[in-house]
Amino acid sequence: MILVFRHFFYKNYVGLSLWPFIFLKTRSLKNDDVLINHEKIHLRQQQELLILPFYVLYLTEWAIRAIWYLDSYKAYQNLSFEQEAYMHENNMDYLSSRRTFSFIKYLWR
Repeated sequence: MILVFRHFFYKNYVGLSLWPFIFLKTRSLKNDDVLINHEKIHLRQQQELLILPFYVLYLTEWAIRAIWYLDSYKAYQNLSFEQEAYMHENNMDYLSSRRTFSFIKYLWR
């Protein structure tokens, strides 16, 4: 389910997946197939990690990378979950061929 809630976003962020919803900053973004695919990849990651552990791992990895890079945005860009989603957001068939826990291979990149 896709919801529009513009007050939910910080700076340049325009989409967010919180199981089972995709939140978008503006209504027009509903037509952005690449963004929607990116967020659907996150929903699959959340589902395979049974939702709550996803958020724990996401925040833990972000905290470690924020300390490592001394830059919260660079930490976000280098999260394994984000790297997988960004790498495959243009492939609309990715989720049909994606292997379970595929984000793991991006942990050490």
